[in-house]
Amino acid sequence: MKKFSLVFAFLFLLAGLARAETLAPAAPEDVGFSSERLGRITQFLREESDKGAISGAVILVAREGKIAYFEALGARDPGSNAPMTKDAIFRIYSMSKPITSVAAMMLVEEGKLLLSDPVAKYLPEFKDVKVGVETPAGEHGPAGLDLQPARRAMTVQDLMRHTSGLTYGVFGDNLVKKAYRDARLFDGDFDNAAFSERVAKLPLMFQPGTSWEYSHATEILGRIVEVISGKSLYQFEKERILDPLGMVDTSFYVTDSAKHGRIAEPLADDRMIGPGAPLFDPRVPRKWEAGGQGMVGTAIDYARFLQMLLDGGALEGTRYLGPKTIAYMTSDHVGLINRGNAYAPGPGYGFGLGFAVRSQPGVAAVPGTPGDYAWSGAAGTTFWVDPKEKMFAILMLQVVKQRDYYRGVFRDMVYAAMTR
Repeated sequence: MKKFSLVFAFLFLLAGLARAETLAPAAPEDVGFSSERLGRITQFLREESDKGAISGAVILVAREGKIAYFEALGARDPGSNAPMTKDAIFRIYSMSKPITSVAAMMLVEEGKLLLSDPVAKYLPEFKDVKVGVETPAGEHGPAGLDLQPARRAMTVQDLMRHTSGLTYGVFGDNLVKKAYRDARLFDGDFDNAAFSERVAKLPLMFQPGTSWEYSHATEILGRIVEVISGKSLYQFEKERILDPLGMVDTSFYVTDSAKHGRIAEPLADDRMIGPGAPLFDPRVPRKWEAGGQGMVGTAIDYARFLQMLLDGGALEGTRYLGPKTIAYMTSDHVGLINRGNAYAPGPGYGFGLGFAVRSQPGVAAVPGTPGDYAWSGAAGTTFWVDPKEKMFAILMLQVVKQRDYYRGVFRDMVYAAMTR
């Protein structure tokens, strides 16, 4: 018995050491990076902050389970000139989508949800949704919308890969997008159920499964998670993903006033993510828990989420998804589906279940490896995971006007810093 107890104690100690080593700091050279070249990233962004182009940023680069680079620079709040800190809380907007997609895939693994299920199975308001087909203007009147029945049901997979027919009402102009803008979807204090009802009253932009269009699909997916689980989206994600992973600062709103001073703010003239759409204030809680755009969090929180994905769905002895599920999610699901002129991932990338997925070397305007997967947030944050290189990188900043520029420079400089 004594021998057994000693063995058990030894194994427990090893498990504790393994947990402590997850995302521990490492010398960049030990994991295949150049310290000098990684330092160029901070230098570049600090110069941008000093000249007033950005407020501040947090950078995190990890490889082989170790943090090779983790820096904060500039101002967390340009209004007070408070310095940026590594634990700053950022609006991550569409970086919420991978978290909601993981939540949904947990239900798939448990047999409670099929990707082929019609959305209307869980949300009856989508049962008879129509497709808006524009009729051209003529001598008898202006252009109009002909509402036609859907040729097939919108599925859960359509929601996850953005082939549902839903839209955001931005990135171009047509009568369906105008209908979205005119519907005033964001008026009042509503929850996910009410938002789903509002969206279901609008026409689809195209037949389900025929085109890729960035949209409110992940908000609808979040509502499905609620219906199946019987819990709010945040409650489900907190219990199943956030708390177990130790993502202590990731939520939909910052309800703890002691954390308000840690919220990162943009420059005063860079607070609009679209016409009439200012950055939301996470200090003001609302009922809406927008699974596609509503979360806030820190770089280290998101790093733990990405390390779990990179490790095939497990972290520190806890399994969240199976490795085959992660591989499936990070495969291209759009194939030859029409991608249109507003295909957000751009050339060289397909789209999986919650992520853009690199399909080939070259082609894209940024470096990477086939199989890497990524996404970004409207307020400037971005990440990508490169499984073949066993690495991921996160850039947290609150910049709207020049967000694509900083994302591109960041990716270029991270790959330039790799030495093997």
